Amino acid sequence: MRRGITATALVAALALAATACGGDDKSDGTSKSSGELSGTVTWWDTSTAGSEDKVFKKIAEDFEKKHPKVDVKYVNVPFGEAQNKFKNAAQSGSGAPDVIRSEVAWTPEFADLGYLAPLDGTPALQKADDFLKQAAASTKYNGKTYAVPQVIDSMGIFYNKKIFKEAGVEVPTTVDELKTVSKKIKDKTGKTGMYLRGDDAYWFLSFLYGEGGDLVDASTKSVTVDNAAGVKAMKVVKDLVDSGAAKTDATDGWENMQSSFKDGKVAMMINGPWAVADTYAGKEFKDKANLGVAPVPAGSVAQGAPQGGHNLAVYAGSKNLDASYAFVDYMTSAETQAQVTKELNLLPTRTSAYTKEEVVDNEIVGFFKPVVETAVERPWIPETGSLFAPLVTEYTKVLTGQTTPEKGAKATGDSYRKLLKGWK
Repeated sequence: MRRGITATALVAALALAATACGGDDKSDGTSKSSGELSGTVTWWDTSTAGSEDKVFKKIAEDFEKKHPKVDVKYVNVPFGEAQNKFKNAAQSGSGAPDVIRSEVAWTPEFADLGYLAPLDGTPALQKADDFLKQAAASTKYNGKTYAVPQVIDSMGIFYNKKIFKEAGVEVPTTVDELKTVSKKIKDKTGKTGMYLRGDDAYWFLSFLYGEGGDLVDASTKSVTVDNAAGVKAMKVVKDLVDSGAAKTDATDGWENMQSSFKDGKVAMMINGPWAVADTYAGKEFKDKANLGVAPVPAGSVAQGAPQGGHNLAVYAGSKNLDASYAFVDYMTSAETQAQVTKELNLLPTRTSAYTKEEVVDNEIVGFFKPVVETAVERPWIPETGSLFAPLVTEYTKVLTGQTTPEKGAKATGDSYRKLLKGWK
């Protein structure tokens, strides 16, 4: 999940997206005389504005240098808006981009709606068996491939080593230890132990998995978010806030969490590799060695973090498929992925990229690669991307005391059963 949701809407960029989109371009992507790629490729990038976007924009410009007759119109679309914005544009047949960077859960939904071009046998999908199996899983729907994995990720605890040393504490490995460590940090330093993001349910998943729960069971077509494990997970996060071990916020969670951690107001946060570049920009981490990363604390049943990441998909209505396929191939090549790792600490999806020096020597990759390998996959069903809206509503209510864990879990389950027709 994007993660890295920015709260600032890029108005100018979105205006450009509405008026200059690849789906409306009349170019067929090739020069009639030479077969050389040409025309416009509009790319909606959903990466974090202010850090990741700069790197991806530059890489897109590098593609233009290799293909001088191709104009890549780069548009950074806020992650929280992109899913519905793309669906609305694709449904209307006007304004959709040629290529979209989609959260992994969006791919089966967009494919089910008929909005994505199948990529099997196209230049977009080169050396398909080079991709990590868990990354490739999210790109397939009904036996066809509808996207190419760009980055893969999971979550861990980010911690401030200086504060930990001052408080004389070790990194917590369980939720119970998290509470104990947070109390010591408060007593010794006056700082809050952890910032628990309260406006994005993706941050709830590690606690849900830690209690042995899940959102749904696709194999039996059963809703499980409101079973005993789901209720327990809601109680766990609520207790973290009530006990003072964590602080939370119902709005602007990303910005508030990042600023609190970067300024040293909290000692810990749960986050993923997408947040490293922005975190290093904080005053507490001018010395990058002060940032520690550890596994998300285990619950009473297990230790688990969600598998996330982003894919690149091509709009089925694009008028420039050839150049779009080539752009996706370039952006997901092992060389490009290694460059992204070097500059942003994001994890590649190609096996071959992990042999490259920029990746082998990367400390963040060294931590997150084993975490990714054991991360919990979400069900790759069309509705997966829609499961978060009702969950975040109730998750936020629980954290802020507007409802109880029992009622929050039940309301989420009821919403899921309405969404998933015929499920138990």
